[in-house]
Amino acid sequence: MNYQGVIIEESLGDKSVLKKLKILKTKVEKVTSKHQTPWIKRWTLHTVEILEEKANEIAEILKWSFDPSHPQWYVDYKNDEFHFIVFNGEIFKVDLSNPILYKDAREYGISIGIPEYQVKFALN
Repeated sequence: MNYQGVIIEESLGDKSVLKKLKILKTKVEKVTSKHQTPWIKRWTLHTVEILEEKANEIAEILKWSFDPSHPQWYVDYKNDEFHFIVFNGEIFKVDLSNPILYKDAREYGISIGIPEYQVKFALN
């Protein structure tokens, strides 16, 4: 089963990974102070589909694709079995039958400066 998720284009230093994905829709949002990204004025959110057989490979590419001057981002995508959460240099693959595994991903995200409200993965 293929994966779906959202990638914020402005989070990427190397945007070439987007060419490897099927973009289902794109939405542009104004950034507010709540987002805690004052260096950008808007987010371009791409809803993407990732082939099941490419999910690990794409995670490996993404973990090195974030903007090096502002690496406090993540990308996540999931299907009915697994949820990939990809940070700069780190990948978490959560088995949805054991959501307790979200704890490590959440703690890691907070430790690198991602606002706590943005790492409530089990609620997504």
